[in-house]
Amino acid sequence: MDGVVDFFRGFDYPSPVGLCLGLLSVLVMQIVVVVYHYVHSFHMHAVPVQKALPERHFWQDLKGHFMRPEGFALLGTYLTVTWMFRLLPATYYSFEGGVNVWQVALQLMSIDFLQAVMHMGEHKISSAFYRVSHKPHHRFINPKLFDAFDGSTADTIFMILVPLFITAHLVHCNVWSYMAFGSTYAAWLTLIHSEFAHPWDSIFLKLGLGTAADHHVHHKLFIFNFGHLFMWWDWIAGTYRSPTDVKAFSKDI
Repeated sequence: MDGVVDFFRGFDYPSPVGLCLGLLSVLVMQIVVVVYHYVHSFHMHAVPVQKALPERHFWQDLKGHFMRPEGFALLGTYLTVTWMFRLLPATYYSFEGGVNVWQVALQLMSIDFLQAVMHMGEHKISSAFYRVSHKPHHRFINPKLFDAFDGSTADTIFMILVPLFITAHLVHCNVWSYMAFGSTYAAWLTLIHSEFAHPWDSIFLKLGLGTAADHHVHHKLFIFNFGHLFMWWDWIAGTYRSPTDVKAFSKDI
């Protein structure tokens, strides 16, 4: 026991400034997403992804979005532990330079590829593991934006935290690019669960970038669209299904 105490007391902890700025950047981006969603949902002519809207209680759902332990609490714990115990490559602790857009793009592609592989694995490798990991999230066959991180602890670890850790060791960047990546990633994952189509979705669909309608296909049919941010992996694997081919979806998405 004394050895453990001595280890923690004598460990060369990094400055928490980068960690705090990173957590703040994710929070700020989530607030931007929530404000956008409120205005888009209640003050614009938003088109529902599916013909029937899910039951919505905005303020109650908003509270749940931020308070679920398997969501931002678990993610924040991961970010804190990996930062403070220097489990990230040394470059991540550097404040030199600005945001490298190409590195951010590589991080987004890397994590989405790994997440798609994990996602397919949860569905196809073991029905027992699927039941305790990803199935709780699949109770939402018509999801809404605030359902994005409503699942299970096992699902978050397997499909988000493991790909995050691997991506950190594949793409070495500075702290600013890490912040840009993390805040963009969390915001995009949230947006693809929206019950409404977004104004940019027509462009995203042509480019193979993940949209709310693409992800609704997965929630509705289960066996298609395993990618989240990019549909490229599903194009290659033959598991892509266009939202326009699903009868339950609105025609104007």
